[in-house]
Amino acid sequence: MKQFSTFSLKIVFIVSIVWFVNACSDDFELNNLDETLFVRHKNADMPAYIRGNSSEKVFLITLHGGPGGTGLGFTGKAFEAIEDAYGVVYFDQRGSGNSQGHYDEDDISIDLMAEDVLALVKVLKRKFGDDSRFFLLGGSWGGTLGTATLLKDQSNFKGWIEVDGANNPAGLYDLYLETFPTTANTQIALGNSVDFWEAVLALVAQVDPVNNLDDFLTLNGKAFEAEEKLFEDGFIASVENGIGGNETFFVYNFLTKAWNSGKIQSIFDDQGLFQTVDFTSQLSEIRIPSLFISGKYDMVVPIASAQTAFDAIGSTSKELRIFERSGHGPMFTEPDLFANTVIEFMNTHK
Repeated sequence: MKQFSTFSLKIVFIVSIVWFVNACSDDFELNNLDETLFVRHKNADMPAYIRGNSSEKVFLITLHGGPGGTGLGFTGKAFEAIEDAYGVVYFDQRGSGNSQGHYDEDDISIDLMAEDVLALVKVLKRKFGDDSRFFLLGGSWGGTLGTATLLKDQSNFKGWIEVDGANNPAGLYDLYLETFPTTANTQIALGNSVDFWEAVLALVAQVDPVNNLDDFLTLNGKAFEAEEKLFEDGFIASVENGIGGNETFFVYNFLTKAWNSGKIQSIFDDQGLFQTVDFTSQLSEIRIPSLFISGKYDMVVPIASAQTAFDAIGSTSKELRIFERSGHGPMFTEPDLFANTVIEFMNTHK
């Protein structure tokens, strides 16, 4: 995650504010997009990078992790393949990536950021036409934000793709307390990284059984370390983005970071995101086609979260796909399977 009501929406939009990308909105080629636009909404300017083939005017809007990641953190082999089939919108959320703005910290909320996403849809329609069709994809924290967006207005979207997403950030604490011992005992029995996993068991024994921010942050950090060990011991596949060294740890903890990410993260920490936010009881209200993707060895948002969301979602067309060689980033570790799964879903529901 950290490495993750009806309203009247009023927006002022700036289409293709980077004029050198395209001086005229009629000049772009839908089958080979490389556009940048900014969404201006409630004191924030948020860039959206639009790439790929949208000859059918079908777009995949991506919501990155964090809070505080960056839209371009998704780029790589998997999304390059998706771009060959459809337009992909990499969106820097409020307070993230290259977004700009001066806003009162007291006003920051998941609800406001969901409004930002719907503002993006309005700008995209103005740019590419009202006949444009949209799918929404959220990874990690993007799963939380995407859920909030769909609960506000799902009418704009043909389908929802949640990747290692947390519909219930407050429930992660208990999932850590359940998943860590199970995984640790399994790995110890196999003789893998025994000292590390024994330390994990000791940590679980000493943290407060009641959810609190300090212990949550400790457990969340340990989750990333645990995936690093699972990578070293061969359970999580190597990242196929040409990155050397310990790829999984590098991708999750560096590429998804942005220069201004700390502020937005601290705001949500102080608001109790990981102690109070739980959308599980509202998931039945989401009725558009839904695809849930989870890595079998995801320690950051354990697989049980995806199963709960799949069971609770209101859609009559839904699918849960478990990636056997992945942790908290199947688009990096199994990119071909990921791209094929997403494209198949979009082909079916566009």
